[in-house]
Amino acid sequence: MTTRDIIYWTPRVLSIMFIGFLALFSLDVFGTGLGFWDTVLGLFIHNIPALILLVVLLISWKHELVGGVVFTLFGLLYIGMTLWNVPNWLMALSWSLTIAGPALLIGILFTVGWFRKKK
Repeated sequence: MTTRDIIYWTPRVLSIMFIGFLALFSLDVFGTGLGFWDTVLGLFIHNIPALILLVVLLISWKHELVGGVVFTLFGLLYIGMTLWNVPNWLMALSWSLTIAGPALLIGILFTVGWFRKKK
């Protein structure tokens, strides 16, 4: 496996794993005792970020700059929202890095892949 292959496949595989990780958070809907349609609606609402990132991944498969920009913005937006809503900034930063950290890494890797392809 060459460096080119690693730079190509790493952000794509990490994106799939990250989207799956985000989708796991929607499973808390099943513990609420809702009816069938409310559960379906809850699953859909909880999975909106994962579905958006899935569409971005599909676009980024061919156009890496899109993935670089969107995943980076997603990570920064999540950090900003967490810092805004949690009074203790150190706790907010540690919370947000579990979500924003992988998103920022994926964004950087897509951007590196785009730069390498551009050469």
